[in-house]
Amino acid sequence: MGSPSRRMNAAPPKRRVVLLGSTGSIGCSTLKVARELPNEIEIIALAACGNVAKLAEQARETGVRHVALYDTSKESELRALLPTDVKIHLGAEGLLELAILTDADVVLVAIVGTAGLHPALAAIEAGKDLAIASKEILVMAGEIITAAAEKRGVKLLPVDSEHNAIFQCLDGHRGGGAEISRLILTASGGPFRTLPSDQIANVTLAQALKHPTWEMGPKVTIDSATLFNKGLEMIEARWLFGIGMDRIDVVVHPQSIVHSMVEFTDGSILAQLSRTDMCFPIQYALTWPRRVKGLLRPLDFPALAKLEFEAPRTADFPAVDLARRAGTVGGTLPAVFNAANEVAVDAFRAEKIPFPGIWECVAAVMDAHLVQPSSTLEAVVAADRWARETAAARLA
Repeated sequence: MGSPSRRMNAAPPKRRVVLLGSTGSIGCSTLKVARELPNEIEIIALAACGNVAKLAEQARETGVRHVALYDTSKESELRALLPTDVKIHLGAEGLLELAILTDADVVLVAIVGTAGLHPALAAIEAGKDLAIASKEILVMAGEIITAAAEKRGVKLLPVDSEHNAIFQCLDGHRGGGAEISRLILTASGGPFRTLPSDQIANVTLAQALKHPTWEMGPKVTIDSATLFNKGLEMIEARWLFGIGMDRIDVVVHPQSIVHSMVEFTDGSILAQLSRTDMCFPIQYALTWPRRVKGLLRPLDFPALAKLEFEAPRTADFPAVDLARRAGTVGGTLPAVFNAANEVAVDAFRAEKIPFPGIWECVAAVMDAHLVQPSSTLEAVVAADRWARETAAARLA
């Protein structure tokens, strides 16, 4: 068995990670982190929607024996690119199969849209910790996901930089206790932070896709420009940290150095600061509760010059107020908020509606919705479907 001192000094085991959404920006950053920390993180399975070439490349690099492909029509194409001993799991069922792999410690869900809901719940029910990078999981089904995690005793590990920052400030504990005054999410303000109100209606797609700080996919970039991204994060925080929407605020911080803050009832505030690099919150989520040396360079405070904070322009960008309403009412309204926004963003990207048409559509669909309890995934998915159909009809 070896001596007690030798056993105590043994290195902790690697975290074995199933990565759902490996070919997107979060997935690629996760693989970068795993590459940098081979003694801490082991990727054991990968899933992607339809980027066969990239998925095959990632599978060869990591040596995984399980991959999932959501687009079943590309199975033969993928098969030709992989070693014969790699098992291919297909469609929605394939995601579920990866989520419950016996060898996994953590399932990181970075799938855009509703496809990640069932795998997330399956992972929790299989006793896996869940690293959450997909906003839809908690926005649509926060009540279900958090209840299941509490019942199974598994950890919800936030990957978004803002929620990861709060997670660090709370030292991994949920924030619904009496000592917490409020959670403060920081927002960059997007590309239109200083744009005059009378010019917002004329914003172009190209302008909306030029984020001043982060490099993200087009949907998230536009959500940042409208502040819908921050609205979605407010609803996520409500569930992640067990705190009411009335105690979740947003402050604009254009430098994106302070990633979020927690204010305590004694008036003190804890903030998490670091460079803008998504690899860091991914690393922290996958190595928690330990801190390990990774890719992130320390801050050079004299070089920062200044850190600015200002209130969001909710009159010009009403997403924060719409999100507060959705999260406060609860039930199926957050799912409707999310789905209507996705449809409206698609319409804006297709240049079918003007920039303000995004929040005008969301507000109208929310007003038309008869809120139902969100205690089952079926109810949540039904509300999502209704909102998409209603938004599409309104924009037709």
